[in-house]
Amino acid sequence: MNTMLRNSVLAIAGLTVAGGLAAGPLNHDTTTPTNPIAAAVQADKPDTGTLIPHGVQGTQSHIDLTDEQIDNAKAIIAATKKADMNERAAVIAIGTAFQESKLENLGHLGARNDHDSQGLFQQRPSSGWGTVEQITDPEYATLAFLKGLKQVDGWQNMPLTVAAQTVQVSAFPDHYAQWEQQAADLVAAHWNS
Repeated sequence: MNTMLRNSVLAIAGLTVAGGLAAGPLNHDTTTPTNPIAAAVQADKPDTGTLIPHGVQGTQSHIDLTDEQIDNAKAIIAATKKADMNERAAVIAIGTAFQESKLENLGHLGARNDHDSQGLFQQRPSSGWGTVEQITDPEYATLAFLKGLKQVDGWQNMPLTVAAQTVQVSAFPDHYAQWEQQAADLVAAHWNS
């Protein structure tokens, strides 16, 4: 009897283990990384809800970036931190610079120039943004843009295109929205780097 009881207990235990293994992955929380280093890195990234609180608007554009363009995005992030503004401000600034210059620090483009617009944000010396030397400095240009953004009541709760347009006064105000996802991706990747 002891042998039969023992074999029954082992058989039940075996079925329980086998059933647990089969059911285990179905009940496993796949949202939590099992690698503690990956979990720490993920926790350091800004939350998508913070970066894009309204969701993206319209069709999103995406371009492959050069090292120089990535460095310009990092400079915008650094200047945003220096201005003591949050990740959302960085998304708005980078999205704006994407539309204005594709994150290229543009000098005067001759006949293709829009008046005297230059730099990442295509700011104009004749409109009081600063000297050519200043507006082609990524930190200065970003801080000037952010100063304008801070003066917009409720910018934190506006869609990117509305906030950017209020500062930039573009002839094509809706075009800023197309860069929100790529701008948010850059902020998520580089905010804590």
